[in-house]
Formats: sequence, structure tokens, C-alpha cells
Amino acid sequence: MQGLVFWLVYPFLWLISIAPFWLFYKISDLIYFLVYHIIGYRSKTVSENLRLVFPEKSESEIKEIKKKFYRHMCDMFLEMIKSISISNKQLKSRFTFTNIEEIEKILKTNKSIVLICGHYASYEWVNALQLYGLDYKGYGVYKKIKNKYFDKMVKDIRGRFDGELITTIQATRTIEQNQEKGRLGVYAMIADQSPKISRAKYWTEFLGYQVPVFIGTEKLAKTTDMVVLYLHVVKLKRGFYEATFKPITYEPREEPDYKITNAFLTELEKQIRDEPEYYLWTHKRWKHRNTPIPNKAITFKRD
Repeated sequence: MQGLVFWLVYPFLWLISIAPFWLFYKISDLIYFLVYHIIGYRSKTVSENLRLVFPEKSESEIKEIKKKFYRHMCDMFLEMIKSISISNKQLKSRFTFTNIEEIEKILKTNKSIVLICGHYASYEWVNALQLYGLDYKGYGVYKKIKNKYFDKMVKDIRGRFDGELITTIQATRTIEQNQEKGRLGVYAMIADQSPKISRAKYWTEFLGYQVPVFIGTEKLAKTTDMVVLYLHVVKLKRGFYEATFKPITYEPREEPDYKITNAFLTELEKQIRDEPEYYLWTHKRWKHRNTPIPNKAITFKRD
């Protein structure tokens, strides 16, 4: 059944992928109309999240952010599909980096890099980093897709640009094996997910609410002694992004516990408050805000 679903859907994805950009974004407009106006995909969750985080904003302001968010979300989804056929030249022109020299500088220290980011702006085209001829291999740490055919498709897309997807379960072992063999890598990780309560060891404020926070990226950086950079992505205009590498730490093992995580959350919060329409509001990120904090959990109030 998984194979049948894939082969029914894939031809449409491929046709969308090869469409010229002017038509490609017209298709995105159509999908936006269906998702926002007809289906109302997770509309209640998005509204609740925006009201929680921005209680000072009026209903008209919330509605305007919501509309902009859905337009962006549809663009980003389509841009993932565009990756099936996008050329190296197109990708490099549409996802640019302001300070590639930061990666070159770290390369001289013979250290690998954790590229930490949130569900903000775009993380689909960060593969463009592989087009700069750096002596790093790019890895994306992700949650495996249940449909094995779509899972393979996503991996193949990353493979087009000499990147590789590894699951969260594979991450530590893969990094350790690479380090044993002297292979340097850039490991991109999205770290603003909400952990399961049973695994919630650290709680802190995120956009005004005390919630459990994922600390696996910090632990991995400390265990493997990798430089930690925040991927600060800005949407310049439709279909064009600019990324800046912001150092969080060059020596993770010397940092106090949770400092790396807190620094990441601070950077992400700044971006969300400046341009909230580019954050992924469909996730129930604050669902545990009223949950009693376990006695053994660590809590921290950030400035």
C-alpha cells in the first residue's frame, strides 16, 4: 500500500518540481487557498499559538500574521518538492550565505560542526552549503518518515547535493565513526521540538511560557566536541533566503550545562518576534505549559 500511494503521488510532485518558478509559485498560491480557506489545516492550533505568544496583538493583527504564515508554509512545502529537480545554480542563487568564511575558519581547527536551527524561514535549501567546495560533508538529522518510499525520496534529494540524512538514533554513532576515520562533517539539527514528558529533563521559558526543552543537540555537541553554530535564516523575498552562521560556542565541553540550549532559544526567539510569520505555528509547541514539572527536572529562567 505504501508503494501504491507513493507512485500515485510522485508523478504530480515531479511535475510541480519541473515547473518554471513563475508557475511554481502560482501553484503555491492555489495550495494556500485550499489549505487556508477551504481545509483550514490546523487553523485552531495556529490561532491559539499566536494568541498565546502575542497577547498584546489585536485579532486583526493575529489574522494578518496567520495569513502570511500559511502563505510561507505552502511556499516552503513546495520548495521541498522543487528540490527534486532544482539545479545547483538555481539553488546557490536562491539560498545564499553571508559569512561562508566562518565555516572555512572552523575547518582549520579540524573540528566538525553542529548547525543548530529552529522551524523558522527555510531549512529545506540549506543543501546549498554543499556547493561551496568545502571539505565538509553535510548531514541532516531527521525523524524517519513512516512511508519508506517517501523516506527514500527525501534521502535521494539530499544525496543530489552530496548530503546525507541520518535519523536521531543514528546520529551519535555516525558522528563517532566519522571522527574515528578523520572525516569532518556539518550536522544540521532542528532543536525546537517539544520533548515527551517522560524525557523532559530541562524546562525553561520559550516565548513567555515555561515548557520542556529538547537538549539532545547540546549533549551531542559536548559528547563529540563539535563547534555549535546557529543558522540564522532570513527570507529576503519569495523564493530567496539568506543565511548567516552565528557562533554559539567553539568549545562546547567548557560551557556550563544548558548554556548552549539557552543561547539557541534566545537567537530563535529574536527572529520569531521580529517576523513571526516565518515560524512553524502548526505544532503544539506549548501543549505542556500547564503540566506539573517533574521533581527531578532542571528549571531555568532566562533573561
